[in-house]
Amino acid sequence: MFITTSENNPIPLYQQIVDQIRSQIMIGELRAGDSLPSIRQLAKDLTTSVITTKRAYQELEREGYIYTRPGKGSFVAPISPEKIEELKRQVVSEHLRQAVKAAHVLGIEKNVLGELLNKILKEMRYE
Repeated sequence: MFITTSENNPIPLYQQIVDQIRSQIMIGELRAGDSLPSIRQLAKDLTTSVITTKRAYQELEREGYIYTRPGKGSFVAPISPEKIEELKRQVVSEHLRQAVKAAHVLGIEKNVLGELLNKILKEMRYE
């Protein structure tokens, strides 16, 4: 598991940790049953506070991505492939919602937004 955090990032440190672990689970880098570093070890590795890493693990556990066994550690929870696909769609949908809101605030019309999306898809060769 590889995680990086940045104090310069406007996203809170705990959320940076949550986002990266969640992404690694969704793309299969972390699989059900995989052991995660202890809260203290992760805090040491990231040079952050134990409170920050504990909050990240609590959030991931609340969302069902991990589970913790006292005295044993934290592990990736079993998540069905269907649920993983649903979670991926939720993440992308939220980003698209933010893009649509920004376009609306800036007065960009729906057809122009569609053209921009198609242009970006072509640029990134996402066909």
